[in-house]
Amino acid sequence: MRTDRSSRGRRRWAPRAARTRIIGWVLLLVLLSLATVTLLTWRILVRETDERMAASLRAEVTEFRALVDTGLDPRTGQPFASVADVLQTVISYNQARPNEKFLGYVEGVYRFQSRIEAPVLLSQDAAFTGLVGSVTDVRSGSYASGAGEVLYVAVPVALTGSAETGVVVAAFFADAERQPADETARLMLLVGLLTSLAAAGGAWVVAGRILRPVADVAATAQGITETDLSGRIDVPDGSGDELADLSRSVNAMLDRVETGVAAQRRFVDDAGHELRTPITIVRGHLEVLDPTDPADVRETVALVDDELDRMNRIVSDLLLLAKAEQPAFVQPRPVDVAALTTEVVSKVGGLGDRQWVLEHVADLDAVLDPQRVTQAVVALADNAVHVTSPGDRIGLGSRLTGDELRFWVADSGPGVAAEDRERVFERFGRGQAGARRTDGAGLGLSIVSAIAVAHGGRVALDSVPGHGATFTLVLPAQLAPPSPDTTVDESTATADVPEPVGDHP
Repeated sequence: MRTDRSSRGRRRWAPRAARTRIIGWVLLLVLLSLATVTLLTWRILVRETDERMAASLRAEVTEFRALVDTGLDPRTGQPFASVADVLQTVISYNQARPNEKFLGYVEGVYRFQSRIEAPVLLSQDAAFTGLVGSVTDVRSGSYASGAGEVLYVAVPVALTGSAETGVVVAAFFADAERQPADETARLMLLVGLLTSLAAAGGAWVVAGRILRPVADVAATAQGITETDLSGRIDVPDGSGDELADLSRSVNAMLDRVETGVAAQRRFVDDAGHELRTPITIVRGHLEVLDPTDPADVRETVALVDDELDRMNRIVSDLLLLAKAEQPAFVQPRPVDVAALTTEVVSKVGGLGDRQWVLEHVADLDAVLDPQRVTQAVVALADNAVHVTSPGDRIGLGSRLTGDELRFWVADSGPGVAAEDRERVFERFGRGQAGARRTDGAGLGLSIVSAIAVAHGGRVALDSVPGHGATFTLVLPAQLAPPSPDTTVDESTATADVPEPVGDHP
C-alpha cells in the first residue's frame, strides 16, 4: 500500500514538477540570453568609447602640431618667446573634454595643466612624469593610475633657435570615460532581472493553464478503478493543440479499456448465468446415479452428453459474441450477392422439413463478409425452423433498397408480440410463453445483431402475432465492381422463384 500511495503522490505532483522544470529552464535560458546581450552591449559601448578617445587624442595631436608649426602666438601675433609660452598657449587654447586632461612639461618638469577636475593629479605622479615628461617623439599608450587606466599621447615641443625642450600631453581617464557604458550594462542587468522575474511569474501562471490537461489526465487516471471506468477528461471544443490531442487519445484508450472490461464482465456473467443450470443438472443426475443399473447409466450418460453439447454451444456462442466487439470480427471483401443468397438457401435446406422458398436475389457485387452474413442468415433460418412445423413455408431472399442491402428470413410461425420485439435480441432473451419459444440458449439473435452492427447495419423485425415474422439483416450497400469470373445470369437466378408472400423487404 505504501508503494501505491507513493506512486499516486508522484502522479499527483507530476504536473507541478513539470511546471517547475519548464519555468526553471525557461528562466535559465532567459538569464543566459540576458547576460549574453548585456555583455555584447557593454563590449560595444566600451569599444565605441575607446575609439572616441583614440580619435580625440589623434585630433589633439593634429591641433598641437598646427599651433606649434606656425611659431606665432595667436594672442599677440608675435613669435613665441619660449617653449613655456608655447605650452601655456596650447593648453589654454584647447578646451579639455570631461575626463580629459592636458599637461605641459618643460625640460622633464611639470609646469602647466588644464583646469578640468580629474580623479587623480597626474601632475604629482612621478612615475607618469618620468614616462612622458622627456619624450623626444610622439608617444601614445596606456598608464595604470590610481584612478584606473589612463590613455595618453605625448607630443614633444621645440622652438627654432632654442635649446629648451617641452612636452604637451593629452590624457583620458579611460575608466571614468567608460563609466556610462558600465552603468548602462548594470541598468540592463537590473531591468532584465526584474523583467525575467515578472516573466517567470507570468509563465508560471500560463504554464499552469497549459499543463492543466496533464493534471486532468493524472486526476482521471487516479479516479479509474476496477469497478468504475467511466472517468473521462474534459476536452474543450475546438482545441487542437498537442495536449488536447493527448486528452482525446487517453479518452479513446479509456473507451477501449472500458469496452474490453465490459465485454469480459459480460462474458463471465453470461457464462456463469447460463452454464450453472447444465452443471447443476449433470451434478444432480450423477449424485443419484446407480452404477449397478445399466439402464440408469445409459440414460445418465445420454443426459450428460446432451448437456455437455449444450454447454459447448453456449460457450461457442459467448466466445463469438466476445469476438464481435473486436475490429477483426468481420473481414469484408467483394462478393456476388446473388450467388451468396442462392448458396445460403441451399445450406439451410438441411435444417428442417420446411417449404424453403427463395423469394428474390439482389444481382450485384457488394463489399461484405460472406462468412458472417451466411452465419447470420443461417441463424435466422434456424430460429424460423424452431417456431414452425414440418411443411410450413420459410422464405429467404436479398434485395438492394436505396443505399441498403437486405437479407431476410420470413416464417409462418406464431410471430413476435410487441412487448417482446426488443427482448428477443438481448442475450438469453426469449419471447413470452405462447408467442415465440426455442430450446436454445437465447444467443442466436444476439449473434445476428452483433454481425449486423459489425457491418455498420442493424436487424429489423416485422411481425404480426399469429401471422409469422420477418427478420431482416440490413447492411450498408457498399457496391463493388463486378468480378469477371463470378457473373450471375439474373434470369437463371430468379427462374421458377415464386413471388414474395406478404410485405417482405
